[in-house]
Amino acid sequence: MADLKQRLRDDLTASIKARDSVRSSTLRMVLSAVTNAEVAGKEAKELSDDEVLDVIGKEQKKRREAAEAYAEAGRDELAAKERDESTIIAEYLPEPLGDDEIASIVSEAISSTGAADEGVRAMGKVMGVVQPQVKGRADGSTVAAEVKRQLTL
Repeated sequence: MADLKQRLRDDLTASIKARDSVRSSTLRMVLSAVTNAEVAGKEAKELSDDEVLDVIGKEQKKRREAAEAYAEAGRDELAAKERDESTIIAEYLPEPLGDDEIASIVSEAISSTGAADEGVRAMGKVMGVVQPQVKGRADGSTVAAEVKRQLTL
């Protein structure tokens, strides 16, 4: 079994014993999403830690977007709940990259692919090199904006 999935289960058990209802419901939801991902497709399979991280990242993104939507609609209590869930989920994700680190990775990718002369047309080529390096540690739109900024310089 994947170590991360086992950690989620162990933490769920601990949160249930501690009667932490927000943490328990959030971890149940994440484990449910992991199980759904395992049985999706033609045949059921155990997810690796990287695949579990992908599922956790998607769940956190859903919570972040929902919190923004609730805040815009003036539903502050629901926005706060979504932010709390997002904070709990973030504990299971790797440390996010800072803007300087993203800029460094992008500039290395541009120089390694020789895309500096091609401009924005080479964005797909550069993103193909950058995405595996930042997977789960940076938002795709942030990375794309940095690639576009550096290619237009």
